[in-house]
Amino acid sequence: MAVLPIRITGDPVLHSPASPVEAIDDEIRGLVRDLYETMDAAPGVGLAAPQIGVPLRVFTYGWVDEQGTRWRGVAINPELWISPPPPGDPDLDEESEGCLSYPGERFGLRRAERAILRATDLAGERFEIEAEGWLARIFQHEYDHLDGILYLDRLSHRDQRIVAKINRKVGWGKPGEQWMPGVDDLEG
Repeated sequence: MAVLPIRITGDPVLHSPASPVEAIDDEIRGLVRDLYETMDAAPGVGLAAPQIGVPLRVFTYGWVDEQGTRWRGVAINPELWISPPPPGDPDLDEESEGCLSYPGERFGLRRAERAILRATDLAGERFEIEAEGWLARIFQHEYDHLDGILYLDRLSHRDQRIVAKINRKVGWGKPGEQWMPGVDDLEG
């Protein structure tokens, strides 16, 4: 297992659709171990393979809900169904989102309240999770990564202008930028 560098917005792998996993083999099992280790070191609640430079449809997630239930797993070749997002502007206290590929920043984003995730696990078994609230948000965020979409792409025009200013200031938004969890002083 290894903690790997996380790509920052602008890297082409983050902005292109990922390819399906053809077979669950030792290479994929190693990738999943690296995703978990990197996600935990960051720390984050989810991490998609493109975020570590691997253009495959795989993501991990790890989160503890308000009832103390621990949600931890991997989704290989996932499918996601969502309810329509509620109308209106996001509540910045409840609907603020960050991303390990845009570390240290958070923006309000309205997401669907419910989602159904169907995917394959490491044993090659199909599974389904009906999620609400924060877990549904995690699934939507990570699934977007597999389609080459960052949450920044879904922000309001005003917030996208702020993102552009931040990118100019810190030099992000171009290929090759990355950070290393546990080494670099960045948080997402």
